[in-house]
Amino acid sequence: MKAVSLQSGSNGNCIYVETDDVRILFDAGISGIQAERRLKEVGRDIRDVDCVIISHDHWDHARCAGIFSRKYRLNVWMTPKTYSKVNSTGSCGLFHELSHFGAGEILRFGNTSVITIPTPHDGVDGVAFIVDDSLSRLGILTDLGHVFDGLPELIMTLDGVFLESNYDVSKLENGPYPAFLKNRIKGKSGHISNIEAADLLTPAFRKKLKWACLAHLSQQNNDPRTAIDTHRKIIGGSAELSVASRYGVSSLLSL
Repeated sequence: MKAVSLQSGSNGNCIYVETDDVRILFDAGISGIQAERRLKEVGRDIRDVDCVIISHDHWDHARCAGIFSRKYRLNVWMTPKTYSKVNSTGSCGLFHELSHFGAGEILRFGNTSVITIPTPHDGVDGVAFIVDDSLSRLGILTDLGHVFDGLPELIMTLDGVFLESNYDVSKLENGPYPAFLKNRIKGKSGHISNIEAADLLTPAFRKKLKWACLAHLSQQNNDPRTAIDTHRKIIGGSAELSVASRYGVSSLLSL
């Protein structure tokens, strides 16, 4: 299995995953042109992609789903509630092909399964994902809300993970955001912090986790160096850590 983040953050999200059975884009928060160019940087062609799976309705994850579908003739998967919300805004337009799944359902593509995990994030019907190709398990775990029941145990089963590490506690508390927004970010339906992410990863690295790519970093309340330093202090120096860029394609990662 191979995976790469094409962009990650509140300005747009898209992750590419390939197995022997299927090539999938998770989320469509960047333009089709950006996705096409960034896939070329890692030697992939967007026209070889089989489908797009949308995690939730927020703009930075779903805004270009219609473009991906129409321009590249891709099947887009969403939950019915997510589609209803996206469709009500009129922002995505028509789809070349549209399929639905229920939050918690397992999607199967040959020997590859995409396990959808309901999250308490404040999207309409948000999910995170586990991609299992019968050899390895990859987590795509962003926009989590909080460290919900079962999440620590879930991460312990993974071989690789894109895990949100959204904010530094001090930067958020002392930053310019209004109180309501700070409370939303650190609340039960917002995001998880560097410390929370590192605490989740520490036992997983001791078990079977090979690498973690820190994702969905806040531009205002975090930065790559702060995120990595925090994780190193908690996890230790030997863990394979990287950061998913807000501005471009990240390293191609393998399992």
